[in-house]
Amino acid sequence: MRKRSVKMNVGKMLSVCCCLLAVALLFHTASAVAGGNAPVLNKGKKWRVAMYEGGEYVDYQRNFIGLLNGLQHLGWIENKPLPEFRPEQTKELWAWLARGGLKSDYIEFVADAHYSASWDKELRKTMRAGIIRRLAQKKDIDLMIATGTWAGQDLANNRHVTPVIVISCSDAVASKIIKSPEDSGFGHLHARIDPQRFERQIRIFHEIMGFKTLGVAYEDSLSGRSISAIEKVRAVARERGFEVKVCHSKNQTPSRTEAEESVRACYGKLMKEVDALYITTQNGVNDNSLPGLVAMFNGRQIPTFSQYGSKHVEKGILMSISRSDLSFVGEFYADTIARIFNGAKPGDLNQIFEAPPKIAINLNTARMIGYDPPIDVLSAADEIFQE
Repeated sequence: MRKRSVKMNVGKMLSVCCCLLAVALLFHTASAVAGGNAPVLNKGKKWRVAMYEGGEYVDYQRNFIGLLNGLQHLGWIENKPLPEFRPEQTKELWAWLARGGLKSDYIEFVADAHYSASWDKELRKTMRAGIIRRLAQKKDIDLMIATGTWAGQDLANNRHVTPVIVISCSDAVASKIIKSPEDSGFGHLHARIDPQRFERQIRIFHEIMGFKTLGVAYEDSLSGRSISAIEKVRAVARERGFEVKVCHSKNQTPSRTEAEESVRACYGKLMKEVDALYITTQNGVNDNSLPGLVAMFNGRQIPTFSQYGSKHVEKGILMSISRSDLSFVGEFYADTIARIFNGAKPGDLNQIFEAPPKIAINLNTARMIGYDPPIDVLSAADEIFQE
């Protein structure tokens, strides 16, 4: 494969993204309402918090830990290091919190209020009904953390009025959780969104690699199309004049093996038809499957970009936007919760927040596929992996 070089100034593109971030931060500050974010009690009692997730996923734990770190920074919970927990789950972490792992005079992580549908569609139906019944009738929960697309979809309705904050959701608009970035559609609902996140990823990838055909594997469902941002990928393709080829994998299935096999089959097919791959976030792309996938990609000398972030670059994907530090996002979630407890309506708070854009790149993968990164790509990189 011939050596590849950058076509335009990637550093300039990232500086524009940073300017947009500054605007988002100012907008968030300007739109903060109702009494600030200082720790307060709920009429003399602790605020009772619950969590609901569609199933185990590594990003859910990382976002939740970022949220906890944000609450520590604001003084709502004890500020001490968290122990290590098994990746891809929040249940053990929640149980530890419920037992008083982090002391708090203000928040109670309710022991029997952690729900996971385990990516089981039938269990999801039963669980959704039970949670809404609890919120609407028992009314013993003051705030619900909805983790991911399934949970956000299930609680974005008028069958209850309990405040809901949706975290770790790829696109809350495309998945029909909220009406728009500016309006959640419900007074009790808030979902953080970065409206241009995936467009930025694709533009930067195309800016660097100049591919003519891009391959994308995703589950052909509402949530699958939302998580993969396929319509946004196609919009950038029209804008920049490259072709998109797709393959439908299985994502939200209780069988991790089935998800992994479907992803492997899709990428095996796409590699013969495209000159670059956008590796979308899905259960079949994980620590177990990535070594085999990376070997496939590098053997074919296919440039790859991870939608998920630098954790995949560390495993051998060529590049992504660095997400080594979720403190910015975690502080946004924590600030939102704190303002709700101080009297703000979730639907009145700003939902738009852009994380700082930085490139992550794997130089060993670059060498294996014959790509020689120019200096402006390396200077824009926040994380550089040598192996």
